Amino acid sequence: MQTRVDADVSGAAPPRLDCHGSSHVGRVRSNNEDRFAIIALQHAARLLQTNLGDTSILERLERPVAHVFIAADGVGGAAGGEEASSLAVGTIVEYLSEAANCYRGTDAAREQEFIDHLTSRVEEANSRLVAEYGRTGGPATTLTMVTLVWPRAYVVHVGDSRGYFLRRGRLRQFTADQTMGDLLVDIGELSEEQAAKRGLYNILTSAVGTGMAPVVGVVDLEPADVLLLCTDGLTKHVPDPRITELLAAAPDAESACRALVDEALERGGTDNVTVVVARVAAAASSR
Repeated sequence: MQTRVDADVSGAAPPRLDCHGSSHVGRVRSNNEDRFAIIALQHAARLLQTNLGDTSILERLERPVAHVFIAADGVGGAAGGEEASSLAVGTIVEYLSEAANCYRGTDAAREQEFIDHLTSRVEEANSRLVAEYGRTGGPATTLTMVTLVWPRAYVVHVGDSRGYFLRRGRLRQFTADQTMGDLLVDIGELSEEQAAKRGLYNILTSAVGTGMAPVVGVVDLEPADVLLLCTDGLTKHVPDPRITELLAAAPDAESACRALVDEALERGGTDNVTVVVARVAAAASSR
């Protein structure tokens, strides 16, 4: 399954990103099973010395060619959720050098190869967990990963952590929660109220380390967009309209993360809460 949100992006040069992540244990739990990572993939070139008058073309070699954003939430109630989220994120980071060499730019002929490559890294993390702990009863984790090769954001999603982007004041969720509640509501078996009353939104239908059904998608971003990945420690307490307000009001990514985490804590903080924010620089003025 793929999801596309097309954008009108002029020019191939990637804009600068302001990125930050934050994770908090919350007000109730004693340990933090959430993990996150923000990685910049760069060309293997660095300007050491030159007598060129204009070095801007060389400076571009030092800019990242891609960014990877990951949020993972170790499944509560399964022993070793902390280990599961750490292993999943660590496995992906281990293979990032391959991802950087696998795909450059937006060559449509290689796009599916790139998506398959990203998905295989998540499948590798799943295989490692299953091999070590078994398919049932062992540690597991959600995983939401976005690889941004401007302007295209490639999404691999498992579980109920979420991905959003804010564009011109409108917050859009580009992931779908994989829970028993969402499944039964989608097929018309239960209402949202019935699913919530029975606690079915707390039961995952897909997780890394157990039965896994990764969903891949593609979202095209625009200058001035704000990207958000988060675990359900945020979304179970902070509704989308309030998330929109906080993202729009924050002057930078670090401030946005701090505001979102603080809001989740003020509203209960019953779970670990993790957020990753990336603010895309606005387009340069045409004047």
